[in-house]
Amino acid sequence: MAQLKITLKRSAAHRLPKQRKIVKALGLGRINSSVVKPDNEAIRGALFHIAHLIEVEEVKD
Repeated sequence: MAQLKITLKRSAAHRLPKQRKIVKALGLGRINSSVVKPDNEAIRGALFHIAHLIEVEEVKD
C-alpha cells in the first residue's frame, strides 16, 4: 500500500477553522513539519481542503 509524506509549507494561522482542524488532525504542527500517512480516500479528502498549505510526496515502501 502506498504512503504519502505530507509537509506543511504555509502557516495554518488566520485560515478557516475547518482548515486549522484538518492540519492539527493530520499531526502537522509547525511549518516544515512532516508526517507519513496511508494513501486512502479519507486522507485524500482532507488533503484536498488544505492543498494550498501543504506539499505531498508519494513514499515507496
